[in-house]
Amino acid sequence: MSKSYHIETYGCQMNVADSELVSSMLQKAGYKEISDIQKADAIFVNTCAIREHAEDKVHSRLGFYNKIKKQKPSTVIGVLGCMAQNLKEDILESKPYVDIVLGPDSYRKLPSMLEQRTKNSSHIVDTKLSRFEVYENLFPSRNDGVNAWVSIMRGCDKFCTFCIVPFTRGRERSRSISSIKDEVSIAIDNGFSEITLLGQNVNSYDYEGNKFHKLLEEIAQIKNVKRIRYTSPHPKDMTMDVLNVMNGYSNICNYVHLPLQAGNNKVLKRMNRTYTREEFVQLSNVIRDRLPGVGISTDIIVGFPGENDLEFQETLDVMKEVMFDSAYTFKYSSRPGTKAAEYKDHVSEDVKQFRLESVMSLQREHTSNRNKKFINNIEMVLVEKESKRSKDRWAGRTDSNKWVIFNKKSEKIGDIVPVIITSAHGITLQGEIQKIQEMELTL
Repeated sequence: MSKSYHIETYGCQMNVADSELVSSMLQKAGYKEISDIQKADAIFVNTCAIREHAEDKVHSRLGFYNKIKKQKPSTVIGVLGCMAQNLKEDILESKPYVDIVLGPDSYRKLPSMLEQRTKNSSHIVDTKLSRFEVYENLFPSRNDGVNAWVSIMRGCDKFCTFCIVPFTRGRERSRSISSIKDEVSIAIDNGFSEITLLGQNVNSYDYEGNKFHKLLEEIAQIKNVKRIRYTSPHPKDMTMDVLNVMNGYSNICNYVHLPLQAGNNKVLKRMNRTYTREEFVQLSNVIRDRLPGVGISTDIIVGFPGENDLEFQETLDVMKEVMFDSAYTFKYSSRPGTKAAEYKDHVSEDVKQFRLESVMSLQREHTSNRNKKFINNIEMVLVEKESKRSKDRWAGRTDSNKWVIFNKKSEKIGDIVPVIITSAHGITLQGEIQKIQEMELTL
């Protein structure tokens, strides 16, 4: 009888991709994935260390796993990913029931570690970072869906002062183009409609002198690839070569995630972001000029150490100038081991909360205004799932990454259909599917 495993994932898309990779390795070793955590022979949590809130969730979840282990002592509990890398001593000390602690570069060893753990009761730990591990030619096991996450590189060399990633995932290294293309082809053959290329700094991809734009073009030329996205790029590494490739292929989505983080040059320098607000604004203008109708989203951190009211106001000013389509907004969260954690002039929680609410309010206004411009447009929308509010309507995204709720006809999940946008409510567009004849009349 084969043994079973259950894996839960917290954090970014890279963690999702890693969990799929781990699943593939375990299945090749004879393990079967099950949804009922109570019955699993091995339980794994793939963790995130970017913010304290994510860590708190994992600690709480591990407490629940312990209750399961008390009822079934043979259950193996494993902590994977960034928290394992960053907090291994704390985990082993405070949670002695955890059997395996494995960093992001050590997943190949998991099947043998499971076998080893069944033979002795000692903890197994491997958090050694690698300069070379990219899991070449190890392809993930994906559940049914629309979007396939494809990791093209690992690690980060930017060392932003607020970020723990270079310490949990190591230095940048890229996969070969051939291996990435093989994985994309397999995903397409398995019915996935959209490919999202992943990397901590995805556009710093460099394999034997082949840069990101070369890879992007190669992927775009693969047969039956309906849509391609990528995340997350660094503004400093965005090039005209990338924008030109995006402009040249209709299956590359007209969307760029461009993390700002802050709008003041002094704060940006303390963050080690390596660009100025002026350079960022100029880049966003270049992107909009080269890619008409492009959707641009961003990341914003408020309350970075030393940020005063006038400096924060400059973040709002940049937002007003660029007019992002959407934004992921966060209060600064101090991460032990980062440079920013050593800064003494931390901003109070009350001020951080006020600034966060200010950013969110302004972004809601900008999102609403940009979305209203889509009314009466015909947009090609990928059918992704059933609407939560109605079984008679679909939910899907435009190539500029806007969610649309629209009526069902004869299409199925994974199809790309023409939808006329009839209204805009908050972050969501409403629309109706158009027949070809209707499109011709509308046009």
